[in-house]
Amino acid sequence: MNETPRIAIVGGGPGGLLAAHVLHGHGIAATVYDADTAVDSRDPGGTLDLHADSGQIALEDAGLLSAFHELARVEGQAMTRRDHHGTLLKQFTPADDDTAAPEIDRGQLRTMLYERLAPGTVQWGHKLTDLTTENGVHRLHFANGSTVDADVVIGADGTWSKVRRRLTDAQPEYLGVSFLDVRFDDVESRHPEIAALVGDGQLFTADGAGRAVIVQRNSNGVIRGYVAFRAEEDWAAREGVDLTDRTSVREFLLREFRGWGSKVLPLLIDNDGDYVARAFTALPAPLTWERVPGITVIGDAAHAMAPFGGHGANLALLDGAELAHALHEEPDVEAALTRYETAMFARTGHLAASANAALRGFFADQPEDGAQDVPDREEELRAYEARAAEYRASRTPAAR
Repeated sequence: MNETPRIAIVGGGPGGLLAAHVLHGHGIAATVYDADTAVDSRDPGGTLDLHADSGQIALEDAGLLSAFHELARVEGQAMTRRDHHGTLLKQFTPADDDTAAPEIDRGQLRTMLYERLAPGTVQWGHKLTDLTTENGVHRLHFANGSTVDADVVIGADGTWSKVRRRLTDAQPEYLGVSFLDVRFDDVESRHPEIAALVGDGQLFTADGAGRAVIVQRNSNGVIRGYVAFRAEEDWAAREGVDLTDRTSVREFLLREFRGWGSKVLPLLIDNDGDYVARAFTALPAPLTWERVPGITVIGDAAHAMAPFGGHGANLALLDGAELAHALHEEPDVEAALTRYETAMFARTGHLAASANAALRGFFADQPEDGAQDVPDREEELRAYEARAAEYRASRTPAAR
């Protein structure tokens, strides 16, 4: 790039931090602004698998793949499928050297990315409230009263992105399925039955009537996940459920999941800590917009989708890397942003549409003799590796 633009990245999640890493690796300055007060000031959520064809490529570009593998859990790729009585239907155990999609706690990934950036790169306590433009200069307005001027604004600020509002009127839509975050601590000693059900990786349990439990091993003896069900978005008010009262929530779940076997009921009612109510939302897919000078978005800000397929964090990381490469390799900012958005639209649109359709299909009523299926884990992992080879072969040869 022949310019030396002032680059502001809004959002210090994996995508925003990865973009900063790759930009800095190319000698391009960028500052990240995040609403959190520190990297560990809030619960970052559970675990995620980083795919060989996306997240791991981005980490390699940032020189962080080895650091990732030091923290990642290969055994976390295991998959167990049970029916709503707890009967084992399908199981996959990865080989010890299988690195197609190892698991890492979200907090561990975020901390790893943050701690390897130069001090001062991330400005905590900066919640974006407005983004204005005058004479080609973008001004970021923060809740703490400060402002920052930038030539390039990269929105890595998630599903409800404020930066995206400058590009499109599209808003996330409720997909008809709500869920409750659940967490089980010290599972081997406190919840041995749950530990046995889940195994080393992920457990899918569903009843074919719009209800499921999907939980995953995290590090340090923790299992996290969600209890999901079809519902109106305001289901708690309709059902008279006090979300701050565990007893009230548990009574609702026992009603909603009536008919589930005693073997799997602990997944619903033996959680440690409060339930956290959430909803599955997604942007319209595929989503595109007209080029707006100096502004773009990555990750969920660009293509928030249902979690089926585990694409969210992986695409955010790859978006960040590809945008940084474009800013380094193209002659000017607009050429770089055009290149990035064109490729990103093509890469993510079909994945988002498929993930949203898969979620709706999974939670739809199934024939009595045909319970939902989940993707074959072995096939998924081998596909990640094949696509990784194709992706690397297709990249424009350039000094990176």
